[in-house]
Amino acid sequence: MKKAIPSEKTEDIELRLLLEALYCGYHYDFRNYAMASLKRRLRQAREQLGFATLSALQESLLHDPATLPRLIGYLTVQVSEMFRDPAYFRAIREKLVPHLRTYPSLKIWVAGCSGGEEVYSLAILFREEGLETRTQFYATDINHEALARAEAGLFALDQLQLFTENHRKSGGKSSLSDYYSAAYGRASFDRSLRRRVVFSDHSLVTDAVFGEMHLVSCRNVLIYFDRTLQDRAIGLFKDSLVRKGFLGLGAKETLRFSPHAGAFADFVREERIYQRRAE
Repeated sequence: MKKAIPSEKTEDIELRLLLEALYCGYHYDFRNYAMASLKRRLRQAREQLGFATLSALQESLLHDPATLPRLIGYLTVQVSEMFRDPAYFRAIREKLVPHLRTYPSLKIWVAGCSGGEEVYSLAILFREEGLETRTQFYATDINHEALARAEAGLFALDQLQLFTENHRKSGGKSSLSDYYSAAYGRASFDRSLRRRVVFSDHSLVTDAVFGEMHLVSCRNVLIYFDRTLQDRAIGLFKDSLVRKGFLGLGAKETLRFSPHAGAFADFVREERIYQRRAE
């Protein structure tokens, strides 16, 4: 008699079949995401959505369309804050802005924008530096619900103290309170901050070059990809940048091991900001 498949191996099989179902049924491709992170997130989704197994979750995914947005919420990163890692934004303000001022118009891409914290941070920074009116921002994500929240510009009031302190540390030239109004336990950011922002669905896994950008900021997204997918995303950023354009990554991310590393030079090394070479 053959032995039963070990439970851990069964879960691995179920996980891969679930990812195939997501890809084949809905064109969401998580197959090259870092496996340890995926396992953790899918276990959490299975438990909190009330399924005994990943196979049961897969069946619901295939037969009940309402399961998809709930599952995507677990698989995409939704934790951020405005002016997160203030030194990164200070570097943009002090080191990049002098270069960006030389362009008559600017395109900025925030890839993996989540709830919009980073794109609002950049919109405020560019307004303070007098660059807002010549800048078009693009904020992209694969999570439609996250994009809707980002476009609404609403944040919990209990986050505002942290946001305000981050803004101050980033070299803010005004008070963050100038940009929002508070009501019903939420802060609503000024709609004028969104007039230069295009919110759009875009996948770093399956979609093509987004346009000729002067700055691509993709922070704390690549850490959830495996090496193959990281290389694809970095190649996409390279091809999306104008010559001498800038790429900003998260504090734990690097170009060091990428085959595309030679296309970039360190610009602000300690803040993981790179400049595409003129070639």
